[in-house]
Amino acid sequence: MKKILANDGIDAKGKQLLEAAGFEVITTKVEQAALADAINAEGYVALTVRSATQVRAALIDACPGLKVIARGGVGMDNIDVDYAKSKGLAVINTPAASSHSVAELVFAHLFTGVRFLHDANRRMPAEGDTAFATLKKNYAGGSELRGKTIGIIGFGRIGQAVASIALGLGMKVAAHDPYLTAADVAVTIEGAGEIKVNIVTTAMQDVLAAADFLTLHVPGGQMIGAAEMAIMKKGAAIVNAARGGVVNEDDLLAALNSGQIGFAGLDVFNNEPTPRKDILTHPKISLTPHIGASTDEAQERIGIELAEHIIAALA
Repeated sequence: MKKILANDGIDAKGKQLLEAAGFEVITTKVEQAALADAINAEGYVALTVRSATQVRAALIDACPGLKVIARGGVGMDNIDVDYAKSKGLAVINTPAASSHSVAELVFAHLFTGVRFLHDANRRMPAEGDTAFATLKKNYAGGSELRGKTIGIIGFGRIGQAVASIALGLGMKVAAHDPYLTAADVAVTIEGAGEIKVNIVTTAMQDVLAAADFLTLHVPGGQMIGAAEMAIMKKGAAIVNAARGGVVNEDDLLAALNSGQIGFAGLDVFNNEPTPRKDILTHPKISLTPHIGASTDEAQERIGIELAEHIIAALA
């Protein structure tokens, strides 16, 4: 029986699919330093990972029996993809499975920011019984998302999922993607069916200037720094649920402190898993610890998609 190591775990349904296809699936975590020895000793033909396990050239070279590397999620910056492919390994990821979960988290940060929930949830436990009236006044100047413009940088699956939710909320959508000129975004309305809205992408500077709220969905590299923030409307907001470093953290703090940026929502950070304290304690930043794809529904979809791809690759 061929053996698969799901080193960062796999959803139960994905595991069941693999077992039904005749594979033995091991979910016991192996530490990075011992990984090559474990793969060789146990004869694993496939390795599935999330973001925790690194699959670099040295590991690939050390494990000649490995046939498949599978990443549960979108980004594969923890895998030497080109090198693995050059050695004949199949490299798999699940780009579609977590799109809606990430998109919903973007809006969790947006709703939090426009109604000051990130700060209120810090201060109410400490001051709510003694300064209720003051806090009520402090948080009275919220705003609505409806009618506002969301700027989306990177208009792939996740960017389009963000656009779908935005359109359903009555927002305007401005999008930029260097590889896409337009996309039909599906908006599903329960009881009324599906509506397709054609979104034409525009220049990045146009998106920055139009956006009341900006969200990034790109694979990496700095996209937003002081120059880009200066183009944005005063008091606009930024959400980064893509990769740490896409938004320059020094420039973001300066823009938040000056009021050029009204608030930010961050799910990713430069120095994971130890983000800087001035980011973590800033009163204008809503924070989550890189959980964009961490919903039960997304994990189930990821597990199923991984299993289907692995079965096909090893057939």
